[in-house]
Amino acid sequence: MKLLNGKIAIVTGGSGDIGSSIVKTFVQHGAFVIFTFLSSKQKADKLSFELKLKNFVESYHIDLKNIDATKLLIEKTIEKYRRLDILVNNAGIIKDNFLLRMSEHNWDKVIKTNIYSMFNLTKYAIIPMIKQRKGNIINMSSVIGCTGNSGQSNYSTSKAGIIGFTKSIAKELGSKNIRCNAIAPGYIYTKMNEHLPNTIKTNFINHIPLNRAGTPQDIANSSLFLASELSDYITGSVLHVNGGLF
Repeated sequence: MKLLNGKIAIVTGGSGDIGSSIVKTFVQHGAFVIFTFLSSKQKADKLSFELKLKNFVESYHIDLKNIDATKLLIEKTIEKYRRLDILVNNAGIIKDNFLLRMSEHNWDKVIKTNIYSMFNLTKYAIIPMIKQRKGNIINMSSVIGCTGNSGQSNYSTSKAGIIGFTKSIAKELGSKNIRCNAIAPGYIYTKMNEHLPNTIKTNFINHIPLNRAGTPQDIANSSLFLASELSDYITGSVLHVNGGLF
């Protein structure tokens, strides 16, 4: 059963571990996916090559902090496909440090990448969704946005902001039949954290009731649920995917 048959979706940060899993899962369920990337061109090209064999994917190199570029992406999408059904705001970065040592540059970079990109793309994506009287927005938060974490004040602030944005947009656009939900992943095993010492990984897992780290596919499956009609009566919610950690 294909849960997204014929849907047009945009997935930001599509070349990363979580993003590429979402792209592949959406394609497997019949969606046509436009995914964005900024720095991982080799990964983006590889993913595009794998999925272009099915003619179900396009990739765009774009700085989502640039509001004019995001507007153009939406305009091109609508010009070509006449509609936009799903937006997944997945792009994000981490620049950790204790507050006393954190530079203004790294504070700004995390906030602008994680928050501004979501604002920019959502602002223009909702225009065709309102005209269609239907749409689905999924924003990627984090368990850290709910619990906070030492050395991650910038990241935690951005991810908590995503939750507030999600709940507000859900109320703002619910009458237009546009749903907006967030996913808050816990400790997910990706290439970003594979360099961590085994002692730190073990400490993480010891605090997880399911006794394992999550995988990018766990997040992709959750995204599929929220993107599909299986969740048609869910909006303004935060789906915690963390193995019981929070």
